[in-house]
Amino acid sequence: MHMDIVEIRSFYDSLLGRMVARSIGMGLTRIWQSLPNERLLGLGYARPWLDLFEPDTERTFSFMLAAQGAVKWPREGLSRSALVFDEELPLPDSAIDRILMVHALEHSENPRETLMEAWRVLAPNGRLILVVPNRRGLWARFEHTPFGTGRPFSKGQLVRLLRDCNFTPGPMTEALLYPPVTRSSLLRIAVQTERIGLRLWPLFAGVIVMEAQKRLYQGLPVAARQSRRVFVPVLAPQG
Repeated sequence: MHMDIVEIRSFYDSLLGRMVARSIGMGLTRIWQSLPNERLLGLGYARPWLDLFEPDTERTFSFMLAAQGAVKWPREGLSRSALVFDEELPLPDSAIDRILMVHALEHSENPRETLMEAWRVLAPNGRLILVVPNRRGLWARFEHTPFGTGRPFSKGQLVRLLRDCNFTPGPMTEALLYPPVTRSSLLRIAVQTERIGLRLWPLFAGVIVMEAQKRLYQGLPVAARQSRRVFVPVLAPQG
């Protein structure tokens, strides 16, 4: 089960959603290293954080999953968003320097193929940053947020999956150290709770934020995809 694009956008427009975007943004800045003339791709629903990093890039794109839907990004000017399949990105090899993947891997039918496709489009030594629900955290247990849907991961599972897909895991941090409450009175102390939680109970964070680097020196077996997908317009006649 997953939320569609309308539900995800509505969540991030809420008070809780704005606090989530701030907390994850703080986590990203702890491990984010600026790259000169960077080509950045947001895969999944990365809109709240693309605005944060886009001014320092050469170009930035927002690719949203076909199963969820897509909305325009940025809000002003020409759109740089597209509706895609995560296993077949419409990009040539080595086209992107960094991928920020949010609300994507946990909803993938085949996480390995999704990561292998990310490996294909990343430039040599390109970087992938994953934001995924933590299997041990509270947020994966409540379905009123996007982190309560899909497949949560533990740190060990994420590291093994990245290594299997020819990535070298790198810096890692946590975010969402407070419970997924909606009452404004409790959210007022969310920032303080986040700071305390990073020191005292990081194992129970809501999300894991992990960077990995594309590895080049290991050969990969070629495997046929299980299926090929095509887009069908929503208003096209059926049957």
